[in-house]
Amino acid sequence: MRLISLSAPRSDGQRRTLGRRRLVPAGLLLLGGFTGCATPTGVLLPVSAPAPGASTVEMLVATTRTPAADPGELFSGGRDLSESYANITVSIPPDNVRQIGEVQWPQQAPGDAATEFVTLKVDVTQDRAQAKETFNRLNKQAPGRTVLVFVHGFNNRFEDAVFRLAQFVHDSRANATPVLFTWPSRGSVFAYGYDLESASFSRDALEGLLRWLAQNPQVGEIDVLAHSMGNWVTLEALRQMAIRDGRIAPKIRNVMLAAPDVDFDVSRTQILAMGPQRPDFILFSSERDKALAVSRKLWGAPRLGDINPDVEPFRGQLAKERISVLDVSGFRSTDPLQHGTFAENPQIVQLIGRSLNSGQVLTDSRVGLGERVMGLTAGAASTVGQAAGLAATAPLAVIDPTTREHYGERIESLTETLPATIQAQ
Repeated sequence: MRLISLSAPRSDGQRRTLGRRRLVPAGLLLLGGFTGCATPTGVLLPVSAPAPGASTVEMLVATTRTPAADPGELFSGGRDLSESYANITVSIPPDNVRQIGEVQWPQQAPGDAATEFVTLKVDVTQDRAQAKETFNRLNKQAPGRTVLVFVHGFNNRFEDAVFRLAQFVHDSRANATPVLFTWPSRGSVFAYGYDLESASFSRDALEGLLRWLAQNPQVGEIDVLAHSMGNWVTLEALRQMAIRDGRIAPKIRNVMLAAPDVDFDVSRTQILAMGPQRPDFILFSSERDKALAVSRKLWGAPRLGDINPDVEPFRGQLAKERISVLDVSGFRSTDPLQHGTFAENPQIVQLIGRSLNSGQVLTDSRVGLGERVMGLTAGAASTVGQAAGLAATAPLAVIDPTTREHYGERIESLTETLPATIQAQ
C-alpha cells in the first residue's frame, strides 16, 4: 500500500469525537444541500454558436438509462435493457470567468456559452457500430491512445454526469479520450435504494463496455475513475470480468476509487475475486466526507471512502490488497459535504491529471508539501491564483522542490516579487 497522509494526525479519541459530532449535521446538510437548490431542465439543447475563448470537451457516452421525452434532457432515470450511446461536445467558459473545479450551470435553457457550461453537439444512437466509429475518431487525438472511463455516483441526472466529466477532463488536462458510463440514477436524494439497485442493474453493461474498449486495437491503456456509488457498479463489473475471462483485461491499468460508497469488507471480497493480475487501485478517502458519514450510519458499517487508512485493521488490509491510498481529508472543496473533492479541489484535480499523463501512480513522493498547504483553500481561479495563495499564506520554505516542479516558473516569479509587494503594503 502506498499511503499519502495529507492531514494532521489526530488521536483515536479525537477521531471518535469528530465522528460522533458530524453525523447529525451531516444528515441535515445532505437533505438541505440537495433539496435546497434546483437547476433548470433541458440544458443539453445545443447552443447556436460557441463563445470566444471557450474550451470544448468531446466525449462518447454509454448509458443504460431510458430516453427522455425532453430533447434537452436526453435520458431519464429509468432503466433500459438496451444500451444507448451519445456523442456530446461540451463548451466550457473561458478560464478567466470560472474557477477550477466548478461547473457553471446554465441559469436557463439554452445556456450562455460565454459564462456557462453548454453543449455544441449532441448525437444519440443505439447502434454500437456507430458508437465504435465515433470512439475511434476521438481516440486518434489522444496521446498514447489512453481512454478515461468515468462512472458517476448516487443522485446524478444525465446532465450532471456529462458536465462533471467535461469539467474534470478540462481542469485536469488529462490527455485521454473521455468516455462516460452513466447508469439510471433518479437524481433524487430520496431514491438511494433505487439508485443502488440501478447500479447492480448496470454492471453487465459496464463490463461489456470495458471489454470492447480493451479489445479495440487502437486503445493502448484504459483508466477508470469511479465516484461514490459508481464504485459499486465498477467493482462489480471488474469482478465479473475476472471471473468470466480468468483475469481483468491487461489494458485496464488504473482504477481510481473516489469517495467510494461501498462497504469496506464487501469491497475486499470484490477485489480479491479479481485475482492477482488486476489493475492498480487508488483509493481517495476522507474522514471529512459528510455524505459517507450518513451512509455509514445508515448501513451500520464503514464505507471504503471514509475510513482512516492510518489505523488498523484498515491499514494492514489495504496493504495486503496492494491498494494505494490518497487521504484527502486535508483538502477542501466548494461542496459543503466534501464528497466531490476528487473533481472540485484544484490541487487534487491537477494531481490526478499529472498522474494520468505521466503514467505514474500517485504516491507521497509526487505530492509536494506546498500542494498540501494549497489544498486547504479550495476554488482558486487558476494555477497562478493557487501559487499566489500559497506564497501569501505559507512560508516560502514550504514551496518545496516537488511543488516547484509542478508549478514551474510561476512560483519562481512569485517568490521573487512577493517581498517587494509585501514591503509596499
